[in-house]
Amino acid sequence: MTAQIIDGKAFSAKVREKVAAHVAKLKDEHGITPGLAVVLVGEDPASQVYVRSKGKQTVEAGMNSYEHKLDADTSEADLLSLIDQLNNDPDVHGILVQLPLPKHLDEDLVINSISPEKDVDGFHISNVGLLGTGQKSMVPCTPLGCLMMLREHHGSLSGMDAVVIGRSNIVGKPMAQLLLGDSCTVTIAHSRTKDLPGVVRRADIVVAAVGRPEMVPGDWIKEGATVIDVGINRIEAPEKGTNEDGSVKTRLVGDVEFASASERAGAITPVPGGVGPMTIACLLANTVTACCRANGVEEPEGLTA
Repeated sequence: MTAQIIDGKAFSAKVREKVAAHVAKLKDEHGITPGLAVVLVGEDPASQVYVRSKGKQTVEAGMNSYEHKLDADTSEADLLSLIDQLNNDPDVHGILVQLPLPKHLDEDLVINSISPEKDVDGFHISNVGLLGTGQKSMVPCTPLGCLMMLREHHGSLSGMDAVVIGRSNIVGKPMAQLLLGDSCTVTIAHSRTKDLPGVVRRADIVVAAVGRPEMVPGDWIKEGATVIDVGINRIEAPEKGTNEDGSVKTRLVGDVEFASASERAGAITPVPGGVGPMTIACLLANTVTACCRANGVEEPEGLTA
């Protein structure tokens, strides 16, 4: 049996189309344009690439993009002052502070200074609490993307046995809450779990979010299970040769060993091209949702948890 590939690129394009259609409707019917503000502190190369991509896709969806680039040595007071300004700006519906922040800045303090209604990353303590109690909240983008792909593939998830490997605040914990919300039986497994292979083998749905390359081999996967691989790890690929500077070329792999897992799974997300593209698509979806809630208009169908 070879698993069906869940194509995140194709599915994220559909999500972005839905977002763009709703943005057009908001402009036509209400004269409102959703706005996303992204704050980047410092020169982290990966963050710069992300921010560029977010800005480009925001504009392509018909929304306003506001980028604020600050020096690496920006003081906490200056950053909090900018966030306060954005909290009070009616044209800004979503605020995202790109992580990681330079060491001298307190990430928790910064995240929790964003107005919960504009916290499109879903990291504010209020949104975490609302999600945990099953109330309307802003939901972290990566778990929301995983949930959308699972719903698209299965329809109903009710009664399914789901194992989330990884207990991070960004993916593992909110993913478990979302699966509970869709009536799955949920186990959160991690590095200290006794008999991790046995726990994973009973799951109908496996979400791997540990950040360890190819940690989950195919023989941990139950026949026919759905595997969502959140991991993005860069490993050396000697078979690709070397770079000009003599270093070994690399390739991207997930937390799941794709070749062996896809022989047993019913469906699986690839890396790259699986969960990754969904994260920005869900950021755009969250911005539209935040805009609708701020203006008391109908939220888009199928773009929220």
